[in-house]
Amino acid sequence: MTRWTPQQVAALAPDAASVAASRRLARPGPWSDTGSTDTLVWGKCQGSGKTPYQVSVDLTGPAFRCSCPSRKFPCKHGLALLMLWVDGSGSVRDAAEPAGFAAAFAAERSARAAGSAAAREGQRERTPDPVAQAKRLEERLALMTGGMEDFSRWLGDVVRGGTAGVRAQPYGWWDTTAARLVDAQLPGLAEQVRSMASEVSGRPDWDEHLLAALGRWWTVTRAWTGRESADEATMGDLRAVIGWPVSSESVRRADSVSDRWTVLGAHRTDDGRLQQQRTWLHGERCGETVQVLDFAASGQVLPMARVVGSVLDATLARYPGKAVRRALFVDEPLVIEPSEPRPVLDGVDGLSVDAALGVAAATWGVNPWAWRVPVVLEDVRATAVETGPGSGALVDETGDGLRLTDDSPPWPLLALTGGHPTRVFVELEGRRARPLSAVVGDQLVAL
Repeated sequence: MTRWTPQQVAALAPDAASVAASRRLARPGPWSDTGSTDTLVWGKCQGSGKTPYQVSVDLTGPAFRCSCPSRKFPCKHGLALLMLWVDGSGSVRDAAEPAGFAAAFAAERSARAAGSAAAREGQRERTPDPVAQAKRLEERLALMTGGMEDFSRWLGDVVRGGTAGVRAQPYGWWDTTAARLVDAQLPGLAEQVRSMASEVSGRPDWDEHLLAALGRWWTVTRAWTGRESADEATMGDLRAVIGWPVSSESVRRADSVSDRWTVLGAHRTDDGRLQQQRTWLHGERCGETVQVLDFAASGQVLPMARVVGSVLDATLARYPGKAVRRALFVDEPLVIEPSEPRPVLDGVDGLSVDAALGVAAATWGVNPWAWRVPVVLEDVRATAVETGPGSGALVDETGDGLRLTDDSPPWPLLALTGGHPTRVFVELEGRRARPLSAVVGDQLVAL
């Protein structure tokens, strides 16, 4: 297996403290009995006790096991072992057979995977009872409809009371509404309502942001009322915003496209309960930009992020929807090594700030629930408007600008570009932008 980069290892860490601690351990001194095969890396790390910790990493997951008592996952020992392996200095040598504790770890994972595969196969072989399925669907729809009606009344009360009073509401006020939405099996709306509490209290443009959200939520309730006459694409967008999942098997059977996909950027979030990784891909022939979403519960590990700027030969199945489509890999993509140098973001249109906002407006006209719109901005430079979150901006040649999101400081882009204009791939959220990558020289660099 190709050795990873230090950045890929650091991306697996649960927090910055784990990265710092693992780097201090990534030296040969405390390690013994290290080795690696195509899929496993293992070693023993001497801690404060007499018995060294046994550390194993399955690269195909990646998955980790360490005998230390740490509650972090992966722990600093697993990260440090990977850093030693990445270093390639010989501290972790290639081996024909894994050590006993690493082989046992791999065997247990294989057994669990085989058991899960058998269970899935058994589920596929069982013929579902159509009557029972129809009854469950009817009960769910009735529950969701009741939740939508309750949410509609809540929205009406908010508007009648005025948005100025909303900012004085405690977090519990928002949580109560979110909990009712969860009970009604509308988790997507619940998460939006819950996150709005901090946004209303912290954003300087909270009033404009809240008003836009109230409008989107109202369109959701109206679309639900008219869902029986909606087409498949509209229902796909509606299901996405309310959190009604579509099975991956049905997606794979419905709409797939084979192409060469450039990895434009990726972003990770962690709300303490669920980790999410968004990866944006642009098709060379189809010209479409889609997002691939990966999820992991707290304490688990997200898949390794695709290298920004790489080109993948892959078949993607697209979820139903009209704009800003989600997709999944039908099979494992193949990384393409270009036979000759190609221009960075070849075939991807770069836009001014005004044109990008026009694209976003057109997208929201088709799908008002597409909160994030991917665009490439042409010849924009990063500036620091003021201190604090959301202090940066992207400004194009005409002087038009977009403020950065609160989680996007301008300093990484400033450091890469020296303040000079370049092409930047961003996620538009309203009138704010989250930069995910930038063209620096002849490379697309992740931010």
